[in-house]
Amino acid sequence: MDSTSTRSARRRTGDELELEIDSLAQGGRGVARADGYVVFVTGALPGDRVRARLTKAKRDYAEATSVDLLRPGADRVADACTHDGEPCPGAPWQGLPYDLQLAEKSRQVAEALRRLGGLEGFELSPIVPAVDGWRYRNKLEYSFGERDGAVALGFHRRGSWSEIVDVEDCKLASEPNNAARNAVREWARAERIGAYDSRAATGILRNLIVREGRRSGQIQTRLVTSPGELPRPPVDLHTVIEGRAGGTVGPTGVLGAEHLAEELGGLRFRVSHDAFLQTNTEMAERLYGIVAESCGLRGGERVFDLFCGIGTIALSIARGAGEVWGLESVPDAVADAEENAAANGIDNASFVCADARLGVRPLIEQAGSPDVVVVDPPRAGLSKKIVRRVLEADARRVVYVSCNPTTLAPNAAQMVEAGYTLRRVQPVDMFPQTPHVECVAVLER
Repeated sequence: MDSTSTRSARRRTGDELELEIDSLAQGGRGVARADGYVVFVTGALPGDRVRARLTKAKRDYAEATSVDLLRPGADRVADACTHDGEPCPGAPWQGLPYDLQLAEKSRQVAEALRRLGGLEGFELSPIVPAVDGWRYRNKLEYSFGERDGAVALGFHRRGSWSEIVDVEDCKLASEPNNAARNAVREWARAERIGAYDSRAATGILRNLIVREGRRSGQIQTRLVTSPGELPRPPVDLHTVIEGRAGGTVGPTGVLGAEHLAEELGGLRFRVSHDAFLQTNTEMAERLYGIVAESCGLRGGERVFDLFCGIGTIALSIARGAGEVWGLESVPDAVADAEENAAANGIDNASFVCADARLGVRPLIEQAGSPDVVVVDPPRAGLSKKIVRRVLEADARRVVYVSCNPTTLAPNAAQMVEAGYTLRRVQPVDMFPQTPHVECVAVLER
């Protein structure tokens, strides 16, 4: 039996190891090595010595969760946001000083593009730091559970799908967001409404989503429940009834405002409950400014904005373009985009409801070939087919807004292989205290 097989036989799910963390992997987990065996450790930072429990064991690597910090790394700072003694799950990098967070994000962007995409010769601009390190999220989702015979509302305890840690003050959220969550919990306790238990199929309350219009001051809450009768909640709620199979059956009854009001870059936006909105309002303005600058518009260009959502990017660049066409697959988001264009007096932006895989060709036939294409896909990036549709558009410039450098890299490589040049990449820190990083990449023919 070779040494690799022997090593694999020694490592099993549930084993605990003492590990020294020497670096961070893409996605933010700590990297340790035990006799040549690579372990990716959730909840650990460089320099830490931890006891970690294996959650997955393969031949050459393992995944683990830190269960005890035996010795903190020299650069570690005290956690600022904790719940019931645990670090906030939404802030896994809060123990890393902010300047090191920024440096690590820049490094991971460069590594992804060069190692995963084989890309060289591009300009990597200095990362744009966040305006605020805390209290920046305009949306958080909380889960209901039971604790000591009472309803709990907060986050799942690390490594547990059933235990909920009660949250009083999450420092990623604003004071109004925290107050809305706490009010819902007190209402549930006062009315003796139980949390849903999937194993026993009892209870009602599942999740609570709180969104905030940072500029409008509006708080919008959405309660996800199993079927059951509810008394009127203490704050505006849009109640969604979710069936036992997990599919959404609702909405059933709007008790508050149907849409969230927000302002970005001097423009007013209406946001439906299911529509996407960047969760950091202040940094979204910075991001959209970078996108507009990256488009290089002189006033007469035709721009396609793929995955346009409620029109935040399209409307932000419309006044510098000849015409803008947004493509989006979610009907409610398209309706929002059209309303937002009208509300802001923008008449050179049009929106089409279609999937990017099927909608680009008809859009070219309808509008003509674009000068610039902007794409802002979800974390999974663009499929090879959608990249081919972007290439068929034959724009002189593509501005790619990415929330995941590991999917940006192969997409950009496919475009470079087809004749584009990756000119520059601008990282933007939208999510302090986390490993997530946004990028704006500019590709030109």
